[in-house]
Amino acid sequence: MVALYERMGALPQIQPGDMETIAVPIDFLGVNYYNRAVIKHDPNSPFGYGSCRPEGEYTDMDWEVYPDALRVLLVRLQHDYNPKHMYITENGAAYPDVLSATGEVHDEGRTRYLRGHLAACQHAIDEAVKLDGYFVWSLMDNFEWALGYTKRFGIVYVDYTSQRRILKDSARFYRGVIRDNGFEE
Repeated sequence: MVALYERMGALPQIQPGDMETIAVPIDFLGVNYYNRAVIKHDPNSPFGYGSCRPEGEYTDMDWEVYPDALRVLLVRLQHDYNPKHMYITENGAAYPDVLSATGEVHDEGRTRYLRGHLAACQHAIDEAVKLDGYFVWSLMDNFEWALGYTKRFGIVYVDYTSQRRILKDSARFYRGVIRDNGFEE
């Protein structure tokens, strides 16, 4: 990996005291997870590898939906670093939400995404991962840095013209998970 950074000219400069600072124990490890990346050898790439696109479901961001990769990541983080506490600080998906004629948003894709990723978290806990919390991204549709208002991640629909907020089906699902402290798989 160091050789890759050297080729890119991006090797960080370690200053006196840096190693002591980063050796301080952390209170918790926050994990932002949206999708996995599948990498393959590509001799035509300047780095010798490239990504590939497995068959399956994809979000409106063109990100693969593969919840088990979250479980694998959490188990590996627990094994390799053994944090005292771990939280999923961001996990969610953008889908092309549409307000129905009855004023509802039926976002089956996002609900499936959340269900799958929450199940992956439970499976990680079953494998001794110290996962203490999960925060869905995002509560409300919002401004996405490079894409403006074109992608909707929220579990609450925002009518950007009127600022009216509408619970999506995924919000109702998530509310039930919180109320019941889980769900049937």
